[in-house]
Amino acid sequence: MVADTHPLGSPGRRLAVVIPTLNDDAALARLLPILAHLELPPEHVIVVDGASSEATAALCSRAGCSHLPCRPGRGLQLRAGIDAARAAGAEILWMVHADCEPHPLAARAVRETIAAGASGGYFNFRFGGERSATKCVLEICIAWRCRLSMVYGDQGIFVSRRAYDATPGIGPAPLFEEVPLVRALRRTRRFVAVPLPMLVSERRWRREGLLLRTARNRVLALAFAAGVDAGTLERWYRASRARQSRS
Repeated sequence: MVADTHPLGSPGRRLAVVIPTLNDDAALARLLPILAHLELPPEHVIVVDGASSEATAALCSRAGCSHLPCRPGRGLQLRAGIDAARAAGAEILWMVHADCEPHPLAARAVRETIAAGASGGYFNFRFGGERSATKCVLEICIAWRCRLSMVYGDQGIFVSRRAYDATPGIGPAPLFEEVPLVRALRRTRRFVAVPLPMLVSERRWRREGLLLRTARNRVLALAFAAGVDAGTLERWYRASRARQSRS
């Protein structure tokens, strides 16, 4: 995406951002310019489009990034994007959701964290929009969850290619696709929290209700941990959202 002119972006430290999307053009139109203006921005931005949309392809073309059509399903999309990033020579893989906003120093932090010897890392979850007591409490709970158990994809997980190749990688499942990767990275004891926020759009959270969405996410996570198949959980999740949209 940018010329390779700085030490941290030299061969062996090329950074690729992989963005799985599904009818996310409005969010993507906000995110792509943000990525382009990060300090030490990524060399590659790969948008993996589950809708195979001409509008998304045109948006990517205007932004100067890669558009990769794919069957829908976040696990499948991330795997396809990571394969493309590896083929392009990327040595650092950074997964960013379309409705998230990285901190201006996020790309520099990713490069420096990997250069310091980490296998990978993630950012602090923070809601976008106006601040509220409910948001603050949920953010604190999410921070503790990250310390004690699991980190999820909306926190901008990144990993060195070498470390990724030594793990099971991203799973093909439509939900909890990052779990095999995060579990393996935690075992290296070099999977670190970067003290910068990753802003997450509050749109879907507001539509469903902050507390209701949080509770539903916890139920899904507990069911997954108990062995319920991710495909079953994904069907339940979509049915739940459909019922809510009709109410």
